[in-house]
Amino acid sequence: MRHFLILIAAFLTTVSADDCQLTIARLKYGGGGDWYANPSSLPNLVKALKQRTSIQVCDTIKTVQIMDRELFLFPFIYMTGHGDFKLTDAEKLRLRKYLIGGGFLWADDNYGLDRSFRQQVAQLFPENPLTLIPSDHPIYSSFYQLPGLPKIHEHDGIPAQGLGVFFEGRMVIFYTYNTDIGDGMEDLHVHNVGEKRHELALQMGINVIHWFLNQ
Repeated sequence: MRHFLILIAAFLTTVSADDCQLTIARLKYGGGGDWYANPSSLPNLVKALKQRTSIQVCDTIKTVQIMDRELFLFPFIYMTGHGDFKLTDAEKLRLRKYLIGGGFLWADDNYGLDRSFRQQVAQLFPENPLTLIPSDHPIYSSFYQLPGLPKIHEHDGIPAQGLGVFFEGRMVIFYTYNTDIGDGMEDLHVHNVGEKRHELALQMGINVIHWFLNQ
């Protein structure tokens, strides 16, 4: 992240009054997908970050749309959902500009997002397809030593996969597929994933944030 000081400096200036280092923003997108899914997941991640790390994460989760003026103030954006993800031509141009300019998108498939997400990413970066992130990548061990992407929900029974889009050697999109990290980070009673998987999901979320801030 230190390679993108201009974007980060602008962001830090806006949040200095709140004495926090990072605001996590949730992407509101078109296409009919429930972009608002898993409402307790990010607040639980923020709480865990505050309790377990020295990262000064802001308490408030912001909601941002691609065409919002404030988009470039949030270097880290999270998205999830069960349905379709569609971008207009203008949104594609702006999201690509955001990502190659230093922004980062973590997309978590909430079972049902995959087909449309892959289609949109292929149009965003036709020259840089989604590639499998190997289990020894530091995103899986930046804070907690995980053997790879944890499996939270069974879904189709196939292994969880972490995939990424790279631009000039930097990962600009991290896509967690066939696992449902967001479900795992939610309050325990919501999806009944059990304490072990809830903990693994939070650990993975912490790893993503910690890796992003230290890459």
